[in-house]
Amino acid sequence: MIKDWIEAIRLRTLPLAIASIGMGGILAYADGGFKLRVLLLCISTTVTLQILSNLANDYGDSVHGADSVDREGPLRVVQQGAISKNAMRIAIILTAILSLISGIFLLQESALNTSVFWMFLALGILAIAAAVLYTNGYRPYGYEGFGDISVFLFFGILAVGGTYYLQTGKIDPLILLPATSIGCFTVAVLNVNNIRDIESDKAAGKYSIPVRLGRARAVIYHGLLLFTGMISAFVFQWIKGAPLPGYLFLLTIPLFVQNFIAVKSKLKASALDPYLKRLALSTLAFVVLFGFSVM
Repeated sequence: MIKDWIEAIRLRTLPLAIASIGMGGILAYADGGFKLRVLLLCISTTVTLQILSNLANDYGDSVHGADSVDREGPLRVVQQGAISKNAMRIAIILTAILSLISGIFLLQESALNTSVFWMFLALGILAIAAAVLYTNGYRPYGYEGFGDISVFLFFGILAVGGTYYLQTGKIDPLILLPATSIGCFTVAVLNVNNIRDIESDKAAGKYSIPVRLGRARAVIYHGLLLFTGMISAFVFQWIKGAPLPGYLFLLTIPLFVQNFIAVKSKLKASALDPYLKRLALSTLAFVVLFGFSVM
């Protein structure tokens, strides 16, 4: 039973949540605004949001038929009957509450003024709704091909930019560049998932970007995501006038190239599936080396 819940949580996706908050924390530290307690609460809030998204997707795809017996990727726990739909609904509600509570503690710790507090709280509630409605509801937006935009905004721009602001109390437009890096890499992980499931998604009426584009163009889209993510960080450091050690993150380029080659060449889902985890870990490695680059 515990193993089934661990599988539903999908631990391999959590490095992405840590990477996005880590990037915001690194940028805040570089600007002299690092606050450990705020960072830890950012991690707690974002990780619970990621878990919420994973649980909600497991439930929603099973209900809407994307997790049918024809799905080529790993079977989900609701689809297998390992966890009942009712138990998963309860878990989704509890995880949403935990995420909200963590977010409120985060905003209180950040000592925001009233208007900014309510703005961030509204964004947090919107993030919870986005996590649940991706594959749930009458017309899940993930089934219409808008999942990539949501992931880019919530796990890229808002996660990085929000973490930075909650620690420093200021806005720096340049932060959009490394936030774009994380957003693109996170979307790329989703894209690998959707390329893997392209046939079963098509049959279930789930019109993800790869379903709309076709596999060949989805691979090109994948390459553009990886390239944009890397070049955005490079431009950020170039504008900052960073010395040569400031480009240490470029050492991760072979990892992303390897991922692109795998996505292009491996046509069987079983062969492509491990590269979701590898891309998530590559993104985390990118953030770690970026941290050494800016400090």
